[in-house]
Amino acid sequence: MPEDFERMWADLAPVGRSSSSGGYFRQPFLTAERELVSWFLEQASARGLAVESDCFGNVVAWWDVVDQVAGEGAGGVVPDEVAPFRVGSGPFRQGLPRRDAVLTGSHVDSVLDGGAFDGPLGVVSALAAIDLLRARGFVPARPLGVSVFVEEEGSRFGLACLGSRLAVGSTPWSVARELTDRDGVRLGDVVEGGESSLLEGVTTFVELHVEQGRDLVERGAAVGVASQIWPHGRYRFDVTGEANHAGTTRMEDRLDPMLTFAMTALAANKQARLAGSAVARATFGRVDVAPNGTNAVPSRVTAWLDARCASDAALADLVAAIARQATDRAERDGTAVTVTSESVSGAVVFDAGLAARVAAEHAGGDWPIIATQAGHDAGILSAAGIPTAMLFVRNPTGVSHSPAESASIADCLVGVSALADTLERLAGATG
Repeated sequence: MPEDFERMWADLAPVGRSSSSGGYFRQPFLTAERELVSWFLEQASARGLAVESDCFGNVVAWWDVVDQVAGEGAGGVVPDEVAPFRVGSGPFRQGLPRRDAVLTGSHVDSVLDGGAFDGPLGVVSALAAIDLLRARGFVPARPLGVSVFVEEEGSRFGLACLGSRLAVGSTPWSVARELTDRDGVRLGDVVEGGESSLLEGVTTFVELHVEQGRDLVERGAAVGVASQIWPHGRYRFDVTGEANHAGTTRMEDRLDPMLTFAMTALAANKQARLAGSAVARATFGRVDVAPNGTNAVPSRVTAWLDARCASDAALADLVAAIARQATDRAERDGTAVTVTSESVSGAVVFDAGLAARVAAEHAGGDWPIIATQAGHDAGILSAAGIPTAMLFVRNPTGVSHSPAESASIADCLVGVSALADTLERLAGATG
């Protein structure tokens, strides 16, 4: 229902927003992101949804088969206060027996100085879709849940889709608990950790997300359906040299890691362009320099490469080519380069039959089925063997991970309707 969506969207708009850039800072387990999780719990309670969380901070609000009428049934379980820095010990329920459950939702965390839509649009749309289904008089024949996964962006602890990886067990807690943020805070000191049963009984997942490109703009479609996610990875380049005086050290006497890095950044751009925009992307978006002085030759440059390709083989070839050029340049500069793969996600091909079903049967004809170059929790659940589909809402600018990210209310409402239609088919009596 339009008023439900617009009211919820207005509630979220000011949370974590920078007064200078207009972008959002909603990093996991910090104040703004915790405020959004508290808001979600309140929304779940208002709808009589039963809330569960796991020891990692992932949350699901369930509309169970027994909850025939809004406000009746199990009811939401909402703590008086959600701790801003520690989760996993609140009065939530986990592991209630469910079978053949349908799950939707997304995440509420953001990249640094990010846009409003990446993540929260999927959560708000899921709640609005439940409102719309109830207004239609729909009663689910199987459990229907709305999820909020933590640390999807990897903006604090460096591993994208961390919450969903932990929920499905693809990343072990013994590894994840040692991850640290930029201030040296360990994940293991923020959440309890352990094992999650939150997704037991989930047999289908549908995630709605703002499109992070211009494919739907070019097609003139408000909504699209995902066919696959490109393989992608994050790679740390550690370049070491020798610190020295910026004024007294002759140019020919320098062992300057900044020169090696600068050439490596240019090499990444060149290799991706040579492969073609239909095949590859390469970006150095984060750099750390030591000692980071204006009047000093650096001793070390650490930079993170984000690389994405249309196939696993193409991704391996791209990263190898960039690393090779970096090493060649280091030999000329008298520096050294070490490349570490911090996280790599293989290609995800979504269930073709499910994608076709989601794309079909709406008033205007089939929604287009498109590939995406961005990673999502949907990709993690799909790789774990849960049949998964994604819906995209048109982004008129094509810009994402930026304050310029946008979507019109009209297109968002089309997305809510498309999601409600999809959930009705999947959670209805005919499944």
